[in-house]
Amino acid sequence: MEFSIAELLDSFSDGKLVAPKAVEKKLGISDEGVRMLQVTLDALEKVGILEKDKGRYRRVSEDGVVEGRLRCSSKGFCFAIQDEEGTEDIYIKESNLSNAWNGDRVLVRVTRDGMRKKSPEGEVRLIVDRANPTMLAKVKKVDAGYRAMPLDDRLLFEIDLTETDDIEDLGAAIDKLVHVEMVRYPLGKHLPLGKVVQILGSDPESTADVALVCCKHNLPLRFSEELRQAAADLPKSVRKSDHKDRQDLRKQFAVEIGNAAAISLTKLPAGWELGVHIQDVSAYIEADSPLDRLAKRRLRTIYLGKSLIPMLPEIEVFGQSERLTISLLLNLDQDGAIKGMEIQPSIVAVDHQIDYAKAQAILNNDVKTDGNLKALLENIMTVGELLRQQRPGGLTITLPDRCTESSIQEPDDGAQGIPVIPESMPVYGAVAEVMIRTNLEMASHLHRLALPSMLRVQNMPEMSKFEEKQRLLESMGAKIELEQPEVIRASDYQECLAKIAELDDHNSRDILKYLFLSVLRPGEYGTESGPNFGLALEGTPYIHVVNPRHRYSDILAQRLLHALFAEGRDRRSSRSKEGVDLRSSSCHGQISWSVLPTELERQIRSTIELLAPRISQKEDLAIKARNDLEGLQKAEYMQARTGQNFFGIITGVQSYGFFVEIESLLVEGLVHVSSLKDDWYEFPQTNNKNKNRQQTVLVGRRSGRQYSLGDRVEVQVKSVDYYRQQIDLVAIPPEGVVAENGAEPAKVEAATTELAATTDQSEE
Repeated sequence: MEFSIAELLDSFSDGKLVAPKAVEKKLGISDEGVRMLQVTLDALEKVGILEKDKGRYRRVSEDGVVEGRLRCSSKGFCFAIQDEEGTEDIYIKESNLSNAWNGDRVLVRVTRDGMRKKSPEGEVRLIVDRANPTMLAKVKKVDAGYRAMPLDDRLLFEIDLTETDDIEDLGAAIDKLVHVEMVRYPLGKHLPLGKVVQILGSDPESTADVALVCCKHNLPLRFSEELRQAAADLPKSVRKSDHKDRQDLRKQFAVEIGNAAAISLTKLPAGWELGVHIQDVSAYIEADSPLDRLAKRRLRTIYLGKSLIPMLPEIEVFGQSERLTISLLLNLDQDGAIKGMEIQPSIVAVDHQIDYAKAQAILNNDVKTDGNLKALLENIMTVGELLRQQRPGGLTITLPDRCTESSIQEPDDGAQGIPVIPESMPVYGAVAEVMIRTNLEMASHLHRLALPSMLRVQNMPEMSKFEEKQRLLESMGAKIELEQPEVIRASDYQECLAKIAELDDHNSRDILKYLFLSVLRPGEYGTESGPNFGLALEGTPYIHVVNPRHRYSDILAQRLLHALFAEGRDRRSSRSKEGVDLRSSSCHGQISWSVLPTELERQIRSTIELLAPRISQKEDLAIKARNDLEGLQKAEYMQARTGQNFFGIITGVQSYGFFVEIESLLVEGLVHVSSLKDDWYEFPQTNNKNKNRQQTVLVGRRSGRQYSLGDRVEVQVKSVDYYRQQIDLVAIPPEGVVAENGAEPAKVEAATTELAATTDQSEE
């Protein structure tokens, strides 16, 4: 199906009658999908979600019906979790699930209100969006054929399997780990039906971690032969005919670092001339071509450590030094403030293409190179710092290199909304500042021309998650007060980072920065400006434009610019003698007319409205997939070190135990209370004044011994569940205390440091 129920219902969100034709256009439904749309509309009318009036439909408003994400346990207890903070979770009995699965988005009718400590109860009214189109499973033989048993123990069902051309003999998959794709979800008493896409291995441990993540999140690993051929058929290099209507900037000395746009930079007597030259991907990927439809499905490249799941196949012309570009040319004063700018379709010749490691090595004098390149890199470092100072309050975080493998693939603020800088590569931070300024200036220019753009926003972190990390920081002696209660500002976050920087122990600093990074929300896209928490922007328009080979939002920005170049009206009417330069900041404040033809502007806005929610979801998926890979890699690393001792910091305390982040490794494990053999540990009994204190410490009932938030403790790796990424630890008792299992304290701080160093070396 070309659309989800969630996308369809969003078309009726304002309560107005909507014609099917309008829905077709809004969702971009093809001729083949029109019949399925009508069937779906009729079905939603039949179950009372929509009502029909003279061939048009509207959403029915129902009291007591809420939308949420289904979260189930391995024992079959399921709750609908609502999006809005502070709302109650709704308990749903198995008999009321209506074949909904863990993770599905559902409409729930509340059948019983909550009372005292009991949650409200409900029943699934409609499955809005399925969360498990594919899954990992084990295959078994049954009398009627073959079935798959999901590896996720929260999916409490079996799946009938059908043979396919790719896997004709399912007998070869018995007891193997497989990637299953759903063919049909449960229907009445019929089990769900699926097909085996790939046989992976005997168990998760024997399967490549990237393959596991791709299967779990349904990330495509291959391109069809048709798409590879479409990429091969594109021009291999810039042709003479391509030069038309482009500014020739090939004499400018330019460098491309990592996935960032190429940069040229010239020192002037009164400032700088900065050029950012973005590959003109839209010049080759035409709208609605096979490669465009591919990019529109994938929406972005997914970075998984040193691997990636690309949005587009390899296209030879993009690797050439001479290339078609869209250039942002900035005139900066000596402090990095913008004095003027222009945007031009151009052609450049990139003199050097290097990664961040080599760029830093050149700056450190570890690698010899020509003087022009080193001078350019030094100037980029200088201007990057000036630009950072021009956005006061904007956030950055510096972490050990091993924690930044995925983040440095993003040339700007990326999916997490702030630059995450490797400790050994400050050049990445400078380049990111140049890219962020490019995004800002492009967005500002389009906004001043009143053109619709794919704007990016990032809301403040969830208050509860931020408060958890705030309590941890306070437990280590750094108290933070919010400027405004219940509102987290970038300045509050910045103050936390400043307090962390003042801590003496570098291991504690790394742990806290890593944990504070985890509270940031993924960015979202839309047509309206809003807050950008990580960049400390409030209502300032911001777009992504510098990475079109890897983000579809950036391709859309390029197409908007080309529409401006080709069809932009530079004067109110043809009778006006003088026009304005639509490519320059000189036109700002001079325009009081519609720059683009009305129908073209409407089409652009409609495309953005259609794709913005999908791109937002893909950003969220990119972060989840990356975190999943990191979790698997950490679990594998610790599994090989079962029985070894480490030091760590207590980062969370619950009634069932406490979480420890292991120093240097940034790996979290759980010490369960049942493993604390020297006493019975529980939350202390306190009065209301000390209620917060109760949630940060476990106290031994007999001895009074405490395990408190922020404490440094010694732990031993007890066991590791690789697929679930769960690491169980045992606390090593203090000197003089012998646990029931006879474990003795061990001096392992030096071993931990040595192990971390070994990790860094193995990853270089």
